[in-house]
Amino acid sequence: MQQLTVNLDDRSYPIHIGSGLLDRVELLAPHIAGRQVCIVTDDTVAPLYLDRLIRTLADYKVLPVVLPTGEAFKNWATLQQIFDALLGARHDRRTTLIALGGGVIGDMTGFAAACYQRGVDFIQIPTTLLSQVDSSVGGKTGINHPAGKNMIGAFYQPKAVLIDTDSLRTLPDREVSAGLAEIIKYGLIRDEAFLDWLEQNMAGLLALEPSLVTAAIARSCAIKAEVVAADEREGGVRAILNFGHTFGHAIEAHQGYGTWLHGEAVGAGMVMALQLSAALGWISAAQQQRGTALIGAAGLPTAPPPNMAAADFTRLMAVDKKVLDGQLRLVLLKRLGEAVVTADFDNQTLRSVLAAAG
Repeated sequence: MQQLTVNLDDRSYPIHIGSGLLDRVELLAPHIAGRQVCIVTDDTVAPLYLDRLIRTLADYKVLPVVLPTGEAFKNWATLQQIFDALLGARHDRRTTLIALGGGVIGDMTGFAAACYQRGVDFIQIPTTLLSQVDSSVGGKTGINHPAGKNMIGAFYQPKAVLIDTDSLRTLPDREVSAGLAEIIKYGLIRDEAFLDWLEQNMAGLLALEPSLVTAAIARSCAIKAEVVAADEREGGVRAILNFGHTFGHAIEAHQGYGTWLHGEAVGAGMVMALQLSAALGWISAAQQQRGTALIGAAGLPTAPPPNMAAADFTRLMAVDKKVLDGQLRLVLLKRLGEAVVTADFDNQTLRSVLAAAG
């Protein structure tokens, strides 16, 4: 097992990474204040891992809440089911919520924990590659709105993150590729040496070779933990973690949440960000092609949906969380391994990239 720490002073928390961690109650017990535990999961993950986690928590009073699967259900109505269950079972302020599932479950459970009785503890147990390297770390919680992804939520840190790499064995290939999108992102924005390593090991990562996957998860979480510790509430450097996401979120909203997986939309969005970075003369054509080739090698889309026009992107990007005072800011690359958040780009160049993509 590997252990990392997200350093946030008195709110610091561990990230445990390894095989068989779902059975290790000693990793969970220090972060459970009372006797009540609510496990929030979905109807895809529940048949695989819910009973096992309940057995691990045999000494606690466990309330399972099973939600419908998918991004389409990341909304107020589904969130209300968590509150209904907690109130119906009379869970008090010492209850601990545990998110057992992918990014949708993690985001909604964290948001529910932030709101229930004005804040209760929660633990992340992510079961998809994407959630293990991204949404489970950093305390971003929330739900979607028809006008924009993750526009309603709170910054609320978990007490611990438990990453059991065995859960990846049940993932469809498409979900593995979606997770690799976020892993590639870390190399592009922060660590060119990691990018080199990913190029050399992509075949093994797609095959879920345990040592390679564990190394990729650990490096990704370490990079995210470092950025979050420097800027918890995304007032500055943390926004670089959204590389490709402004374009990607527009794709998700346009297609309908869940039609494209988040990682697939981010993959295509990163290609567009690479194109714009190159069009502005910030990276070379060779660097752009290198990044695009790696995204394609991971089995990800390298172009947006053919039914999206430039006007669709413009409309949907206008409600991105990085818009300040009406001005769109984007995460772009100065070079491979160095990202910036900037509004200092030529709008005509952006329109040309959007027109070419559409």
